[in-house]
Amino acid sequence: MIYPVTVIGHPTLRKKAEAIDQNYPELEKIIDNMFETMYQSDGVGLAAPQINKSIRLIVIDANPMAEDDPELEGFKKVFINPEMVEEWGEEKLFNEGCLSIPNIREDVSRQGEIKLKYYDRDFNLKEETFAGTKARIIQHEYDHLEGILFTDLISPLRKKILKSKLLGISKGKFKVTYRTILGKK
Repeated sequence: MIYPVTVIGHPTLRKKAEAIDQNYPELEKIIDNMFETMYQSDGVGLAAPQINKSIRLIVIDANPMAEDDPELEGFKKVFINPEMVEEWGEEKLFNEGCLSIPNIREDVSRQGEIKLKYYDRDFNLKEETFAGTKARIIQHEYDHLEGILFTDLISPLRKKILKSKLLGISKGKFKVTYRTILGKK
């Protein structure tokens, strides 16, 4: 099943997501449907708040980016209850976009390496270090679990310039090929 994607202005995107356990109802089905939704929407990552579920769950499949960045070949993961242990390294700007903020791309500065503690799809506890584009994708999706959008991380001037566009998106003034959910009016 392909879920509709929540769009900026929807309250679920601003909530801190709740941890879940392995008995969460239909978890396997939700994970499979999140991957399907992400593929249908041409994304490389999707966090549960983006499908209107305020739970700590992320899916990533960066294979579509592997042609430009070979380190992403085979980078497909499920992160349940991820916890950012540490972020370090040189901050770099990278142009980001988001399914929940359609048709907007902005340069965001993030640190180059992270250490993440999480449960995998089989609920095995893992602690891993990620660098480069892998770290960036995880940081972007992890922010969704904290109620943060990438536009929160851009310069005040860029925020001011984008304000009317973001307001328009929250009111449905955009075109995408995937289904969406707007916030309450």
